[in-house]
Amino acid sequence: MDITGSVALVTGANRGIGRRFAQQLLERGAAKVYATSRRPEQVDVPGVEVLRLDVTDPESVAAAAAAAGDVTLLVNNAGLSTGANLVTGDLADIRLEMETHYFGTLGVVRAFAPVLARNGGGAMVNVLSALSWFSYDGANAYSAAKAAEWSLTNGVRLELTGQGTLVTGVVLGAADTDMMAGYTGPMNDPADVVRAVLDGVEAGAWEVVVDDASRHVKAMLAADPREFYSQPA
Repeated sequence: MDITGSVALVTGANRGIGRRFAQQLLERGAAKVYATSRRPEQVDVPGVEVLRLDVTDPESVAAAAAAAGDVTLLVNNAGLSTGANLVTGDLADIRLEMETHYFGTLGVVRAFAPVLARNGGGAMVNVLSALSWFSYDGANAYSAAKAAEWSLTNGVRLELTGQGTLVTGVVLGAADTDMMAGYTGPMNDPADVVRAVLDGVEAGAWEVVVDDASRHVKAMLAADPREFYSQPA
């Protein structure tokens, strides 16, 4: 996948990692970048084409796919965190996490897969999380939704191989964004995250594991879970 000359669409492009995607895609020579958000008035990246897109609203997704029929690179970045747990958390918050990260991403994938096919296959990027691979008390709804999105990513990769679409999953720990406000541990620079992802896309990577923390979590999946969860936070 060559970024130069591509036509990209980024969900959740009004802040954080999504905003960095829009900026760096233009810097790398993308011919056009659709920067989307459910609050399009908040998108402030010069040179992009702004579209409204709420991934939880099927009509909004369909309208975006109709308006952006020239897309060759789709970046599924939109997300949220309610801080809900599974047993005691508000069920509405738990459902919102799943509607956003799983069903919302799936809706965008289903809408844009035919667009990518018409335009030669192209590529799709799904921004996941190290929390796809482990649970954390205080964010268990997010973990469950991201685990579902990780499985979704693997599934649609197999389904879209025949049309020549590269599907790249991105796994990272904490990033220095608004969503992580108040977190005091080590955080990735969003610009570094996006740079690594776009390098991976151009190299044809199926998965980009951004940081050492995520690599550690992935390595521990083969171990007894008690070993991982007994480690200091």
